[in-house]
Amino acid sequence: MNYFQTIRDASILLALVIIPAAFLRANLRDPSELSWLDRGLLRVSGPVQYVGQWAADGVTSLVEDYVYLIDVKRDNDHLRAENDRLRREMRALRADAQRVYELESLLGLRERVATETLTARVIAKDISPSFRVVRLAVDRGEHAGLRAGMPVITNDGLVGQIRRVSGEIADVLLTIDPESHVDVVVGEERARGRLEGLGERGRYRCLIQFDRPNDQVAVGDEVFTSGLGKKFPASILLGYISKIGDQELGLHQEGEVTPSVDFTRLEEVLVLTSGPKDAATR
Repeated sequence: MNYFQTIRDASILLALVIIPAAFLRANLRDPSELSWLDRGLLRVSGPVQYVGQWAADGVTSLVEDYVYLIDVKRDNDHLRAENDRLRREMRALRADAQRVYELESLLGLRERVATETLTARVIAKDISPSFRVVRLAVDRGEHAGLRAGMPVITNDGLVGQIRRVSGEIADVLLTIDPESHVDVVVGEERARGRLEGLGERGRYRCLIQFDRPNDQVAVGDEVFTSGLGKKFPASILLGYISKIGDQELGLHQEGEVTPSVDFTRLEEVLVLTSGPKDAATR
């Protein structure tokens, strides 16, 4: 039994050596010298070689595609990281440019205002439950000479007035606060009235009550400080008439005013320090 098994194994080994050698010999010979056996071997080996070449090409293509995809993914990750970095730098540059613009605007406003001023930066904002700004805090206080009642303005108009000073911080009472009251004039007719904040119920609105019921005012008219009482300098913009109420029984005419200042975007303000130093908010 072992004898026949040995002969079988030897025959298989010999076939595995002779057959590839015969195929190789037939493929390497000059076509003009091919025997009938060589031609038969070539006919048999042709399809086998084609299949082998096709399989080898497929495996090579898969490996190359895999390596290529790995390189592409690496490049994409690098480009994505670089893009994120550039976006962060662009946001920082835009923020710096915006701050420079605001400072330049305040410098221009400072030159136009005929009073002593002090630049302050907004460092805190009180937000209502409905996400509206209701009060501000600035980084100037007692050592900078700030006192309650000093007007606070921006290039867009009146922000409010200093409410209280504590150390190096001052709270600002906004024009939309119910405790804020400002004497104003409206439109070309210079209709006089009194402006007070509507607070949370006003959605960044103020109530204006005119001195006379027959004053000619219209939606869109500009509202300025009148200068009466020397609490605020005259001709500071507060906002625009957004609604005129119905008159009843000859009583005072009323309306609503939309502030010209966007309180949500305030970063830098100007405090008028040469105003009334003893004025206090109500």
